[in-house]
Amino acid sequence: MDLATLPYPIILAPLAGGPSTPELTAAVSDAGGLGFLAAGYRTARDVEADIAAVRARTGAPFGVNLFVPSPGPGDRAAVGAYAARLRDEADRSGVALGVPADDDDGWDEKLALVIAERVPVVSFTFGLPSPEVIERVRGAGAYVLVTVTTPDEAAAAHEAGADALIAQGIEAGGHRGGFTDDAGDFGLLALLRLTLRRTPLPVVAAGGIADGAGIAAVLAAGAVAAQLGTAFLRTPEAGTSPAHREALGTYDRTAVTRAFTGKRARGLVNRFLRDHTAEAPAAYPQVHQLTAPLRAAARKSGDPEMINLWAGQAYRLTEEVPAADLVHRLAAEAHEALTRAAHRRPAP
Repeated sequence: MDLATLPYPIILAPLAGGPSTPELTAAVSDAGGLGFLAAGYRTARDVEADIAAVRARTGAPFGVNLFVPSPGPGDRAAVGAYAARLRDEADRSGVALGVPADDDDGWDEKLALVIAERVPVVSFTFGLPSPEVIERVRGAGAYVLVTVTTPDEAAAAHEAGADALIAQGIEAGGHRGGFTDDAGDFGLLALLRLTLRRTPLPVVAAGGIADGAGIAAVLAAGAVAAQLGTAFLRTPEAGTSPAHREALGTYDRTAVTRAFTGKRARGLVNRFLRDHTAEAPAAYPQVHQLTAPLRAAARKSGDPEMINLWAGQAYRLTEEVPAADLVHRLAAEAHEALTRAAHRRPAP
């Protein structure tokens, strides 16, 4: 697999937590982009079924994203204090808070799965796999990408043997994908240029890209492709909840918070985010487990004020359009933008 050979330099972000579906993944890959399945928060058996469902729909390459296990538990006292703060929320929702526990998201099983299934592309988020892990995955024929949020992380991923990098700017929706929760707040353009200066690896640009002009901008800045997530949340193939879909068209801003999961993530500003961001500890996945019943109840009732409404800063550019049509339109817009820019190039 070589990202430079994609018909269109458009990569679907994994969209863990519900929006990721085999239908969306296959639609993006079949249209000429590179679709990704999210393995996060799903069992290995479920991911295996998703892989089979994608292959039943398309023969085009696709990827699977894995969460690298967190280095250790968060501050238990801080998690307990946060739980006490959330008890009134639980009472109003009619549910019990979840029980925090250490959890590696089925790392060993999912790693073995992508190797056994010979998934064409595998990406890693939330940490840097060991060189041995990267070599095992590559030995099964996969092209390996690592998500980075700082130039130092990029250099470490290069040294560990990654084939390419996903440079995630602070504009991105959802979780920060870097190696630590307090990794840098680089904007995408600065991160992209610094990463390209630091390593020779191909770089995929991610964060705040939702139209063809945005894709053209990062290609002009040296990216081999653009990764888009929020742009696909309103497609019919996505598993985005109805409340989340509606909020993308009505809410007025985003912010970065730990309130829902204990890890920094960008989402639309709703009541839960406003009320609990200041007190939320850096404790993933313990806070994620603690708040999971609250979020599930809110999705069931359709209450957007209690849901993690992940969205990038460019969410106002999203539209309700089939995924394949969106890929084709984004590619055409990017080509037009690059052509227009070429005609305006400064004289030497």
